[in-house]
Amino acid sequence: MAINKELPVKLHVKSGDTVKVIAGDERGKTGVIKSVNRVTQRVIVDGLNLVTKHNKPSAKSPQGGITKMEAPMHVSNVQAIDPKTGERVRKSASATKKA
Repeated sequence: MAINKELPVKLHVKSGDTVKVIAGDERGKTGVIKSVNRVTQRVIVDGLNLVTKHNKPSAKSPQGGITKMEAPMHVSNVQAIDPKTGERVRKSASATKKA
């Protein structure tokens, strides 16, 4: 199934929301969303889904090295958490609109 890369879609989470990962290697862990990409429908959760990046030596960093960074995950793999109760909540895209 191809992703329509022209039109951003409305998602059930936004930056700053606390979410719980419900699928994948990080299942069961919670974190705060750092950024959201509405075109590719991916989110970056602070401290989760870490990948290793090998950096080539350059003028800015002459040593080079290996760093850990967060990789984006699909928005369907996370579910919002109610800040008051700490329970997972189902939010539809239309429910996040402000009346």
